[in-house]
Amino acid sequence: MQPTGAPMVPRYTRPAMAAIWSPENRFRIWFEIEALAAEGMARIGAIPESAARTIRERGAPVLAAISAADLDRIDAIEAETRHDVIAFLTWLALHIGPDSRFVHQGMTSSDVLDTCLSLQLAQAADLLLADLDAVLSALKTRAYEFKNTPTIGRSHGIHAEPTSFGLKLAGHYAEFARNRKRLETARAEVAVCAISGAVGTFAQVDPAVEAFVAEKLGLAVEPISTQVIPRDRHAAFFCALAVIASGVERLATEVRHLQRSEVREAEEFFHPGQKGSSAMPHKRNPVLSENLVGLARIVRATVVPALENVTLWHERDISHSSVERAIAPDATVTLDFALARLAGMVSRLTVHPERMAANLESLGGVVHSGEVLLVLTRVGISREDAYRIVQRNAMATWEKLGTPEGRSFRDNLAADPEVAGRVPAAALDAAMDPGLHLRHVDTIFARVFGET
Repeated sequence: MQPTGAPMVPRYTRPAMAAIWSPENRFRIWFEIEALAAEGMARIGAIPESAARTIRERGAPVLAAISAADLDRIDAIEAETRHDVIAFLTWLALHIGPDSRFVHQGMTSSDVLDTCLSLQLAQAADLLLADLDAVLSALKTRAYEFKNTPTIGRSHGIHAEPTSFGLKLAGHYAEFARNRKRLETARAEVAVCAISGAVGTFAQVDPAVEAFVAEKLGLAVEPISTQVIPRDRHAAFFCALAVIASGVERLATEVRHLQRSEVREAEEFFHPGQKGSSAMPHKRNPVLSENLVGLARIVRATVVPALENVTLWHERDISHSSVERAIAPDATVTLDFALARLAGMVSRLTVHPERMAANLESLGGVVHSGEVLLVLTRVGISREDAYRIVQRNAMATWEKLGTPEGRSFRDNLAADPEVAGRVPAAALDAAMDPGLHLRHVDTIFARVFGET
């Protein structure tokens, strides 16, 4: 049998997603397509109703209990026929008997293969949507927990202005909420059925059969197939998975930075008995978030092959087939594992508000320079002069941090003759309040979570 693309790394595979790509599930779907097509044909008088009943009654129990021996038998037939669908149909005929001649009437292999792949991708998407719900739930819970916990916001990796840790998490929540919508759209686009025969003209199978099969499988009808379902649908699906993976990586990267020894504002939960290094017993490494960054690369790597699959020769070739046997299980299995790991990591994330507070003021208060700039303009100083004054005092604070002659930003401002006497001390004190930056947290949360 041709390779199924079954995941090669059990370490990163969850059973429910792996089952979607198992040979057993694939053959059960193939049989369901064939049985439904026969029933659809019987409805319009194309084959005897008794034949459709026999196909269902004799085939269903066999597929429900398909065994390793059955899989080996199909493999053996394919070794001779060099064709996976024919091998399956030959094996199925052994169980159905004479009425097997009514199986696959007017159909082509792509009708079975493509409709099956559509259903498998839809099944995978349903699991991924549930995974996203778990991530969203974890992010929302922790965002509200730290809604008003001040922390330093960084741009270019450098301290910028205060924010709240809850706002950081709310931003990731909003991204994953958008990603959920993207996946819903991608699922709807790829969940289509094609039972249109060779080169897609319905020459030997009535369009009513396709409509019947699609309805029963919960799929939409592909309006026009060549002989295959157009691969732009699949490309969009894998692009959606890649965008989700990038969201996973963005959050994982944030955790990695926050866990650095110099920062230590948040860290992955360290389990009792866990070891960080074989050589250095003190180590507490961000292994989960590092793992997630790597898994995201695998998911994104499926995008270019999926895009290249869009271009097939004329009405059909099979250059896409080998690609999809690999990338479909790889991308969905990997992302399923990554999202589950991410939800658990967020739920158990250890947060250090006291460290956030210390880091916020670690530069002597210069992170309040933006608010001080506004205070100076309000007392009549031009913006250009105010910027010069504030920057001068900020640099003096920064450059002498930790030295005996070092002073805080607030003290340097108070000693500046261009500030003293012009700016009330209370105004400077108010400008140094991190709470100024949290005044509209409730508004932002209402926008993100739709709650007041």
